[in-house]
Amino acid sequence: MNNEIIERSIEPKIIDRLSPGHVVGLLGARRVGKTFLLNSIKTKLADHNILVVQGDNLDAAEILSSHRISLLSRFVKGYDTLFIDEAQMIPDIGANLKLMVDNLPNLSIFVTGSSAFDIRNNMGAPLTGRSTFYNLFAFAQAELKQDFITAQSTLHQKLIYGSYPQSYLAQTDDERISVLENIRDGYLLKDLLMLDNVKGAGFVINLLRLIAFQIGNEVSYSELGRALKADNKTVQRYLELLEKMYVLFSLNGFSRNMRKEYTKSPRYYFWDNGIRNVVISNFNPLNLRDDVGRLWENYCISERLKRNHYTQNRAGSFFWRTYDQKEVDYIEEQNNSIVGYEMKWTAHKSAGAKAFITAYENAVVHVVNQENFQDFLE
Repeated sequence: MNNEIIERSIEPKIIDRLSPGHVVGLLGARRVGKTFLLNSIKTKLADHNILVVQGDNLDAAEILSSHRISLLSRFVKGYDTLFIDEAQMIPDIGANLKLMVDNLPNLSIFVTGSSAFDIRNNMGAPLTGRSTFYNLFAFAQAELKQDFITAQSTLHQKLIYGSYPQSYLAQTDDERISVLENIRDGYLLKDLLMLDNVKGAGFVINLLRLIAFQIGNEVSYSELGRALKADNKTVQRYLELLEKMYVLFSLNGFSRNMRKEYTKSPRYYFWDNGIRNVVISNFNPLNLRDDVGRLWENYCISERLKRNHYTQNRAGSFFWRTYDQKEVDYIEEQNNSIVGYEMKWTAHKSAGAKAFITAYENAVVHVVNQENFQDFLE
């Protein structure tokens, strides 16, 4: 394993937001480096008296789910900062965090979680202005700080094996495959399978496989349901859960002319190419694949959304397609500006770009290819 230390771009923002009477939350999929980042922040806050708690510590979890401020006060006595790692494992953690913020105004709180199920939702509106949440993803292109030559030379690796820290820092492709298989079989669906009334891992993996082959296309819930022998609502529910677990994300269709533009169904993408490929068990090199276009589109759009989150760029993200099959892969709208991007492994524009510019006179469309992708992602 490579011992290179890659600094996470979200770290200074977390440190800056940590303050008494405030909760800072870090959410993300398992194995993207949340615990490593928590320990890094702890080291840099040497002047703080920090209590670090693991969510799977049953004794600590019992106290932190107690709803008893007297017990919570004794638990953190003598500390000015509380770190809770994998806080989603603690029952009703959101309500108890709120209780501490309301009653322990000198305490700073930092929590990490592998899903948004309990933490953000249970804290709710009463903590508006007293909580800040960030997402952590697998390594973003901008975090790698690569020059043009290095970025080019590692592009194959990123398209096939993704950028989960352990996979990216592995020394061989066999090691990368082993890491990704371990994530798929041991961590990827762990939070989902702990919920009540959920189907087994086989159902979810089969759903993910179907999504993996439909990147760049709108999904049909009814078609997915027929393939999985499930109803539309069940399919939608699991896709929503997989988004909350930071496995998938979706884009909706962009439209200002409902008569011509298709907006009925979303498109789904994986947050990491390596997870997409391990789900379908395909690690073939690019020259032996027929899905390079899908890999490139998934990589570019997921990396762009990481970049936007870390830079706090709040542009709306969409795809665009008309009923006569003209399309642009990715659209950003912000401050009355509309910019389209076409993800092309080789440099050329489609008929969709011309049609989009015709439909929206103030819009522009750029091609993102192997030569300029760093400009789009960093």
